[in-house]
Amino acid sequence: MVDQSPSADTPTSLPREDALRLAIEQFYFGYRAFTTPPDRILDQRGLGRVHHRILYFVGSNPHISVNTLLALLNVSKQALNAPLRQLIEMNLIAMDTAEHDHRVRQLSLTASGSKLEAQLTGTQMKQLQAVFDEVGAGAEAGWHRVMNSLAAKA
Repeated sequence: MVDQSPSADTPTSLPREDALRLAIEQFYFGYRAFTTPPDRILDQRGLGRVHHRILYFVGSNPHISVNTLLALLNVSKQALNAPLRQLIEMNLIAMDTAEHDHRVRQLSLTASGSKLEAQLTGTQMKQLQAVFDEVGAGAEAGWHRVMNSLAAKA
């Protein structure tokens, strides 16, 4: 017979399991609320969340190399290829050769890509601004600490 009693490694043995489950649910629901407005805009163009991530990081890092974008997004070339190609074909991202090394491909937003990225990210910035105004600077600082700590453990 297999021993099915909770061990120290199982989530059910955590002393704060209920509070942690609540935090997970809040994270999921908060993320859904955060991504729904831009998802609707993207859906109208036949695009998805991966396209938004690419647009965001290319917009935040003009002339970013493809390899740097791969590392930043922590995805494989295969995972990036199709959505990036689609954004290039839609004239939202331009790919050029780097002046310092002709083997390096650099990415930049086109004018229409900049407009779309601003629209997508703008909805999220307004949402965060409203929430941070509501909860106060102390809660905002705590949120940044939590997000930075989570990101550091990825």
